[in-house]
Amino acid sequence: MLGSALLFAIMGLLIKILGPEYRLWDIAIYRLLGGAIVLQAIFGWQQNLFKPTHPKLMIIRGFTGTAAFLCLVTAIRSVPFSTAMALFYSFPAFAAVLSPLLFGERISFYEIACLLIALIGVGVLFDLHITGHPIGLIMGVSAAVFAGLTVAIIKKLRSTNGSVIIYFYFCLIGSAVCLGPFLAAPKIPANLTDGLIVAGMLVTSVVAQLLMNHGFKYCKSWEGGLFMTSELVFTALLGIFLLSETASHRFWIGAALIMASAVAFQLSPRDMGAIKPRVS
Repeated sequence: MLGSALLFAIMGLLIKILGPEYRLWDIAIYRLLGGAIVLQAIFGWQQNLFKPTHPKLMIIRGFTGTAAFLCLVTAIRSVPFSTAMALFYSFPAFAAVLSPLLFGERISFYEIACLLIALIGVGVLFDLHITGHPIGLIMGVSAAVFAGLTVAIIKKLRSTNGSVIIYFYFCLIGSAVCLGPFLAAPKIPANLTDGLIVAGMLVTSVVAQLLMNHGFKYCKSWEGGLFMTSELVFTALLGIFLLSETASHRFWIGAALIMASAVAFQLSPRDMGAIKPRVS
């Protein structure tokens, strides 16, 4: 999970370097359609990626993941970046609510406390102020809900499906949603530098997503989500060391809270005081 978070942070850095002339739809297609092609080329000869178990749930995962991505980008464009990201990274809390309700995962009061510490860390890191257009705020919360639902579904699918096929279906569904807007005004890399950046974005995205999916074999949905909040820390560190950005005291306090909550999670007395609702 930490390796996945680091690679997602690198992907975000590459997207930032790529520039604003590349639209949401361009980035989505290069990431998702490119990902589907890469996965089919590398793994297609080993297994039929078009025949998963639980195909309906796999399709739902594709739509929820796509919805989370589109809602997040809409939020970023409508409200301050810090507000959008702080709202989005509340998704482990939604996973902690949805996973027990939908799939009967157990959660303890200790784990809830660790999640709260991580959420406080996110708020401190971004110096959270709820400002901006109401639609943007709604999109930020919606992105968190969809992301929480997505990781809950991935955890469920991971018991019977491999990491590759789960990401492959996400790529297929996301490509189908984004292809029309992309073709309306496609942005093609015009030089070698842009082409290399797009290729780097694709590679980091594929490896990061596979690592994340594989990680859910060994941890709960909200636990994985909590580890993924470390992407914020890695992103800030990349900005400090590579882009000469400065770090305030809020960054160091927020980062310490996020990483401390992850460490505390690993030290948790498993299933102590666990809450498990009845699932029919």
